[in-house]
Formats: sequence, structure tokens, C-alpha cells
Amino acid sequence: MSTTAPPQASSPLALTQRRIWIIFSALIAGMLLASLDQTIVSTAMPTIVGELGGVEHQAWITTAYLLATTIVMPIYGKFGDVLGRRHLFLIAIALFTLSSVGAAFAGGFWVFVGFRALQGLGGGGLMILSQAIIADIIPASERGKYMGPLGGIFGLSAVAGPLLGGYFVDHLTWQWAFYINIPIGIAAFAIAWFALTLPNKKATKSIDLAGVAFLSIATTCLIFFSDFGGSAEHGWSALSTWLWGAGLLVAATCFIVAELRASDPIIPLSLFRNRVFITATGIGFTLGLGMFAALAFVPTFLQMSSGTSAAVSGLLMLPMMAGLMTTSIWSGIAITRSGKYRPYPIAGTLVTAAAMLAMTTLSAHTPLWLICVFLLVFGAGLGLIMQVVVLVVQNAVPPEMVGTATSTNNYFREVGAALGVAIFGAIFTNNLSEKLTAVFTRAGASPSDAGQATATLDPSVLEKLPQSVQEGVVSAYADSLAPVFWYLIPFLLVAFVLALLLKQVPLSHTSGMVARGEAVSGEEALELEAQLRTARKSAGTSTPAAAGPETGPSD
Repeated sequence: MSTTAPPQASSPLALTQRRIWIIFSALIAGMLLASLDQTIVSTAMPTIVGELGGVEHQAWITTAYLLATTIVMPIYGKFGDVLGRRHLFLIAIALFTLSSVGAAFAGGFWVFVGFRALQGLGGGGLMILSQAIIADIIPASERGKYMGPLGGIFGLSAVAGPLLGGYFVDHLTWQWAFYINIPIGIAAFAIAWFALTLPNKKATKSIDLAGVAFLSIATTCLIFFSDFGGSAEHGWSALSTWLWGAGLLVAATCFIVAELRASDPIIPLSLFRNRVFITATGIGFTLGLGMFAALAFVPTFLQMSSGTSAAVSGLLMLPMMAGLMTTSIWSGIAITRSGKYRPYPIAGTLVTAAAMLAMTTLSAHTPLWLICVFLLVFGAGLGLIMQVVVLVVQNAVPPEMVGTATSTNNYFREVGAALGVAIFGAIFTNNLSEKLTAVFTRAGASPSDAGQATATLDPSVLEKLPQSVQEGVVSAYADSLAPVFWYLIPFLLVAFVLALLLKQVPLSHTSGMVARGEAVSGEEALELEAQLRTARKSAGTSTPAAAGPETGPSD
């Protein structure tokens, strides 16, 4: 008896709207896993380091995660372009979930730090691969309305994370900040396993191992250069700081030489001849400098000025997240309708700069409602820029380089963030230390006692101090933080100039996979799915409705 054979392995993937939404659900689950963890841990960190005995080294918890995430961004981007993104996404989820188990059961501080680094290896992949997969399945002309909600996940996590972390610390144990990742990770893995039906590939060129090695070394030197420079223990005048800086220059030079010689470089230097890519990445870099520096210190000021716990003070950041989510989703929809992206980074940089200008007026007597208004405007400005810049970069490069371009753009934003937090953090903390010492000295404390009081100050301690000292402490925080915004405003003005120079390129109406011949969409996709259903019924099998045996399970 003759039967109709199912389509062969060379059959393209049918990108129907149903399949797109199913894949999108897998990306949402992965992004939620990565973004929620960062904000939960920040709230639980004081308890974690207290129990594990690492108070004096607690910065390593953040540094380890940041270093690992930044290092792997370009690697995931390039390998996704070369090998396909399905297996890499599953590996990232599994790595993140398993390292969460390890962190929860860690018996010592440095073991915990090691598992945080492993989490970073997974988290970096989840962020990059999610953005790249969106470009694979959605045309640039339609991508804005999908990337807006994806960015909104960060806003949701920024509010939910501190609340959950505070609840776990107050009512359960800090380990629950990692236990929660286990069911979310398992669910994300299951959704991705069944829903992420993307083709896998085989590398046709040798992997750029030299580029990977030198980029990793350069990134490590950069993170430690900024970390040492911004710390009170070392500072910008220390020899150790500048040894890391020298290592950065040497490794960066070796990386450029390696990329010029590589047959398939991890970051092709040809990207830096693309004017749109350069301009959009420059906006991301300067935004990282200004945005993350502000976000790093505003919650601390809010916590001290309101006298609330870290978890409750996280609610005071809700207006910023509301502004970010609103404009992120709105700008994505507007770009899809108009096909124009250039006005949004221009407006966003101006709005963000205006918010920072308003923040220079912060004082001990600034009402909380007004600070919330400042944060609402700040978030609204960020929402007009962050996801739009990623869309611009993806639209400016060939479809086969979309992962590499996405990861490179994110990489330079993280580099800007690391430098911004270190440089401006040093300015803030040095000013704060001087002002707090003066407050306690005026209250009758000896210089040594004043220094000790400054080092151990937190909201619970602040509540027990005399009213005059409390007011002095809040004034010290405000007077130290407000000048930092003056230093940040010029960087946002540079971003504004870059946004003015950003060239408007027509948005592509073809998704990455369709452009590469790996998928079909529209009516062609519906016809292909109908053929596959007919073939399966005729063959009496359950062959996946996807592109051959190297594609993931069917939806």
C-alpha cells in the first residue's frame, strides 16, 4: 500500500501566527526567570552575607553575576547565529535553574558566589537569545509590539522581586529567593522544549576560540578595573586598579588582532563600519552609563529618606516601572503602525535628561510624591529608548548576523553600566562618607566612632537615632546624590546628539528565519501546515509539523 511521505528534512518551518505566539510564550518564561532573580537577590543580600559570613566581600555576589553575564553575551549571540538558538536557550534555562539549586544549598560564601557566576552564564543567554529569537520569527516592521511586552517583564520583575525577596527574608528563609527559580525554571524549560520549534544548524567555519578568550579576558579586566576604581579599599589612584586597566588595553588589542585574522570572528569588525549600528550602540553605551548609575543609588536614598525596609521601599520605584512599561509598549505599537523609529530615542533622551535635571533638586525635604513623579518621567524616557535601540540594530544588519549584532549592542550597554556605576558610585560614596562623618561628629561622636556609625548605618539603625541626627543623615544622602545627576546629564545629551544622527532605515517586512530560507510565513505557512497535517494522516504517524528531524518538538 502506498502512502504519502511527510516533507523531508529540508522543509522550512511554518511560522503561523499560532506558532509565533507559542514561541513568544517560551521567551516570556525565560525572561521572567532571569529578570526576577536579580531583583530578589538584591533584597535578600544582607541576610545572605550575614549567614554565610561574607559581609566584607558582599560585592562579589553582584560582580560574579555581572562578569559572567557580560562575558557570555557575545558568545551566545554568535553561537546562536552559527548553531541555531533552540539548544542554546534550553542550555541557558537548565544552567540557570541548576545553579539556583546550588546557590540555595551553598554551605559557604565563596561556594555561593560560584553558583551566582553560573547563574550569570545562564542569565546572559536568556536575555540575548530571547531578543534574537524575536528577530528570527517577527519582521522588524511588526517587532515593536512584541519587544515592548518583553521589556515590560523587567518592569514587572523590578517591582515583584524586592517584594518577594523581602517576604522570603521576613517570613521564610533567604534560600526561598532561589527555591522559587526551580518551579519557574522547570516550567520555562518545558514550555521551551515543546514550543521553541526552531531549526538547529551545523557550523561551516572554525569557531573563533582566540576571539572568545581575548574578549573574556578584556571583559574581566574591565569589570575589575571599574570595581576596584569605585571601591573605597582601592580607588582610582591605586596601582592595582590601573593594572587591571592595563590588562584591559592589552586584551582589547589582542582581541582586535584576533578578529582581523579569524575566518568567522565572534564580533565581526565590519559591524563597526555600519553607521546605524555604531550610532544605536553608542546610544546604548551612553544610556548604560547614565541610567544604571542613577538606578543604583536612587533606591538607597528612598530607603533612607522614607525609613522603610528594602522590600517596601521597592514599591517607591513602582512609578518608574509604570512609566517604562507604558512608553515601551506604546512606542512599540506606534513604530509598528508608522514604520518610523527615529523620533522615539530623540524624545526619550530629552525626557530622561529632564528627569535627571529635576533630580538635581533632591533634598531632605523633597516630598516622596514629587520624587515618584521624577521617577515616573525617568522611566517614561527609558521606555522610549531601550527596546527601540535593539530593534534599530537588528534591522540594520543582515539576517545571518542578527544574534551577533543584538549581543554586541547589549554588551556595550553593560560595559557602560559597569563604568557608570563604578565612576559615579565612587563620587556618591566619597561625598556621602564625608557628610555622614560630619553629621555624627557634630552630634558628639569621636572621629573613630563617627566612622564606625557611618559604616554600619541602615534604616533600622536610623530610626533609633535622635531626630536631629536623622535629618542630618537624610540631608547627607540627598546632598551627596543630587550632584551626581549633574555629572550624568552630559552623557544623556551625548545620547541625544547620537539620536539626532540616527539614520531612518525602512523596517524590514521579512523575519530573520524567512530571509535565511529557514521558514515560511503568511499564507505560505498555512498551506505548508495543511500539507503536513495531510501527510501525517496519510502516513498514520505523528511527525512534528516542523522543519525536519533537527527541529524541536511540534506545537
